[in-house]
Amino acid sequence: MQIHTTARHCELDPEVRLTAQTRIEKLGRYARDLQEAHLIVTGEGYRYTAEITLRLKGRELVSREQADEAALAVDRAAGRLERQLRRLKDYRVDRKRGRIVNGRAPEDSVIAPAGERATETSGIADDDVEFLEAEEE
Repeated sequence: MQIHTTARHCELDPEVRLTAQTRIEKLGRYARDLQEAHLIVTGEGYRYTAEITLRLKGRELVSREQADEAALAVDRAAGRLERQLRRLKDYRVDRKRGRIVNGRAPEDSVIAPAGERATETSGIADDDVEFLEAEEE
């Protein structure tokens, strides 16, 4: 993965730059298809803005955070991207395992074993379920 770093209206210490690169490299554990990362740190008076753009296969994730120090702004932006990547990874794993189908989880639907009739009982009180089962017999 390539990491591009840009500093606008400020100078980034080599220490901050190295810390930012290692933090962004750690994001690779959540997605194998990370192609490129672009870090832009902008200094405006006493405030620093860090913007990180991650390019994945068919997707782009962006995070922007502000702080009084450049290292803190980069850390916050990387933390936000980490949360986004975790959500994306969970979504991908759930799709692969068949937990999400057409935007709905299988818990919403009732699947009956072969040879049995499916009855949906969500939203019905337990007493009513017993009554319905007694009527079927």
